[in-house]
Amino acid sequence: MTQLAQPHAEIPDPHGDDAPRRQGRRHPTVRQVHHDLNDKPFIVIWEVTRACQLVCQHCRAEAQKTAAPGQLTTEQGKDLLRQLAAYDKPRPLVVFTGGDCFEREDLVELTEYGCSLGLAVSISPSVTPLFTRERLERLKAAGARAMSVSLDGATAETHDAFRGFAGTFDKTLEAARMITDVGFRLQINTTFTKKTILEAPQMLKNAIEMGAFMWYLFLLVPTGRGAQLDALSPDEREDVMHWLHDVSDRIAIKTTEAPQYRRVALQREAAEAAGTPHAELAQPAERGELYHWLSRETTKLLGERAPKPRVPRPPLAINSGSGFAFVSHLGDVYPSGFLPIVVGNVKDRPFAELYRDTTVMQELRTPAMFGGACGICEFNHVCGGSRSTAYALTGDYLAEDPTCSYQPDAAR
Repeated sequence: MTQLAQPHAEIPDPHGDDAPRRQGRRHPTVRQVHHDLNDKPFIVIWEVTRACQLVCQHCRAEAQKTAAPGQLTTEQGKDLLRQLAAYDKPRPLVVFTGGDCFEREDLVELTEYGCSLGLAVSISPSVTPLFTRERLERLKAAGARAMSVSLDGATAETHDAFRGFAGTFDKTLEAARMITDVGFRLQINTTFTKKTILEAPQMLKNAIEMGAFMWYLFLLVPTGRGAQLDALSPDEREDVMHWLHDVSDRIAIKTTEAPQYRRVALQREAAEAAGTPHAELAQPAERGELYHWLSRETTKLLGERAPKPRVPRPPLAINSGSGFAFVSHLGDVYPSGFLPIVVGNVKDRPFAELYRDTTVMQELRTPAMFGGACGICEFNHVCGGSRSTAYALTGDYLAEDPTCSYQPDAAR
């Protein structure tokens, strides 16, 4: 499964991700959604099909070769889009993902319909023989504005092993060129594991050279096939997030299932304002060897400073069930694609009610209900920990996130 929002899938915001580049105005370190997240989400990911020809190691979907019985029909999909378009402006962003969304023959029709309703629609396909220039041109003409592809290794050997098919790496590079040539905004999605993290600086270089407007990083949640991969330790995750903050002046950075990145951004801003080196503010007091290795390797590959530094893109304070919702190919609604708790089905109950009124969704929007460190953390209003990871590791979606190494002020 590709993860451009879903789990790899979020693409643009309504005002464009180039907004932080503008001069003459102060941008927040962490963006807050201006509308009430209790009422409507900021982004909705629709898994339009579970069918996919790839066998990616990290896939939470356990994708299959053919569409599943009960998959939302064209008319049921249009009804879902009408429900999303019924929200007051700004309407939720919509991302079509999968499986491989190109497996749906009606994808162009659904895209054109969603765009005709005023929805901002983005596409997150897999790179398979179904990925053609003709299809991209039709989707662009239908109104889609952005598209993502996944790059999970710096070399063909690593990426192809991750994706399950030889030749996928080279085809992904070709697909990226095709996406930008057709006029889409390109997002590169990457999953970090212990096996791939040392390739991160080269993958950063690749993403920049591919012309991506955003690099979307996913820190593994042990679900689906991903349960068999080696996730980073809490301290390694912290090192990675500080490194990502460092390189955010080279390319727009977005993380999923790593809301601690927002906490790191606020800590780094406070440290800079106080004239204190960031390593003295964050915990542990000194960053680990992984951070220093990533920093050294980035300097070797890209130089000590970005040739044309960009204003870092402020991360957005949304989380599972709080600004974010996922609709499966069957119409089941989840807080996210990696938090496998169904709150209802759009065939039986309006999406707006499922998002707004169900107990699970409401609890996920109440950080004071979170357990352990997450419940007392001074950053829980912008972070809150990965609810998906908490559930995967503890069985409780309100538990503290065991992968976070930060100790809140109240716990010291």
